[in-house]
Amino acid sequence: MSTENDDFKGYRPPTLNLLRSQGAPVWSVATLHTVRGDFSGLILPRSVTADADHIVLKLDTGYNIGVRHDKVQRITVHGRKEARYQIPERAFPHDPKKPRVKLLGTGGTIASRLDYRTGAVIPAFSPGELYGSVPELADICNMETETLYGVFSENMGPEQWMGTARAIAAEVEKGVAGIVVGHGTDTMHHTAAALSFMLQDLPVPVVMVGSQRSSDRPSSDAAINLMNATRTAATSDIAEVMVCMFGPTSDEYGLLHRGTRVRKMHSSYRSTFRTLSDIPLGKVDQGGVTPFRDDYRRRRAERKVDLKAVFDDRVSLVYYYPNMKADIIDSLVDNGYRGIVIAGTGLGHVNKPLYPALDRARAAGVAVYMTVQTMWGYVQMYVYETGRELMELGVIPAANMLPEVAYVKLGWALGQTADLAEVRRLMLTPVGGEITDREPHDGYLVLQGGTPEVAAFISSHWQ
Repeated sequence: MSTENDDFKGYRPPTLNLLRSQGAPVWSVATLHTVRGDFSGLILPRSVTADADHIVLKLDTGYNIGVRHDKVQRITVHGRKEARYQIPERAFPHDPKKPRVKLLGTGGTIASRLDYRTGAVIPAFSPGELYGSVPELADICNMETETLYGVFSENMGPEQWMGTARAIAAEVEKGVAGIVVGHGTDTMHHTAAALSFMLQDLPVPVVMVGSQRSSDRPSSDAAINLMNATRTAATSDIAEVMVCMFGPTSDEYGLLHRGTRVRKMHSSYRSTFRTLSDIPLGKVDQGGVTPFRDDYRRRRAERKVDLKAVFDDRVSLVYYYPNMKADIIDSLVDNGYRGIVIAGTGLGHVNKPLYPALDRARAAGVAVYMTVQTMWGYVQMYVYETGRELMELGVIPAANMLPEVAYVKLGWALGQTADLAEVRRLMLTPVGGEITDREPHDGYLVLQGGTPEVAAFISSHWQ
């Protein structure tokens, strides 16, 4: 029997009072008449941790909206339609002619259902659930799955990076054709960099994948990203750590980004991942993988992966800003940090008041490396006096390593040795494309909206 708590699941006063007075429990098909117009849809339960001011309504378009209680004039209830969200589980068919792919989960929602009772996105992760959600996977490979972690990506860190690297190495030794790693998008580029350093000489592809929008949304990128990543892992000749995510908004293909040159560049856009200061490794669609370049590591079944799953977490990434005080650097030194990566202005600069703190860091044996905030381009500390002075204080230019990548690599290097000369050698020796000799002419393309030439281009291609 339904209780009143179930009838108004998750709602609290004053919104609870409104729903009760209007006779509009959850799962009501209703129209909310508001000061801004009428909104029709399904009244959904709320999470107990959500605020008390909004009614959540699922529109016919599939999108959810929140309507403030004090904007609602009255509610018309048309009926009731309790939703049951469950991904059908079907046995994943085995085909001995197809390659074997292992999908490792860390907590990202690759294929999922939305639990409206809690507001949480519940991942579908068993082979049967994945097959029920994305049956096209069976046309690509024989898939096995394993959940390593169940955390939001902001909670992924060195412990999880090392654990994931070890799990991948173990699966590679078992002879899988490729690995797919399901991961939340927020810190996917950090993990991609870590795996690139920890897993060297890979014989097979390791493909990281996630989704910007959960599977219950009409604009979800989950299924296409998963299919593209699986196809890459199963068939690609590119044996590197890659991020496979949405390409153009037309859904035509996914892009394959090198794990050390990729970054999430938009908080919600599906095509959020970009290769910086270079071009992507290639693209993938229903026809397979098309490389954009030929300097990638090829698939070689006989090659043995070189596992170096180490990390010293006493490393910090400091984003310089005008008027930064020396006590920020001092506090890191005082707290026993062994490495500092600075994202400096321009060609790699900070203000003079930081000089004494940087000199003290050098005396304490702290490794300090400089990157640039601009993301594109190189640290060039010989050009201006400031850069030369910083190098005299022991700050080492990190070429065109992205700030987050330099942070990960410094922790990885310090995890192997305390010898600062050896750390420097490790930092400045390219492992997986984190440092490049040059930036290609098309390695920096950021179209600036509003300019006449870009407006003309967009108007001629946008439909």
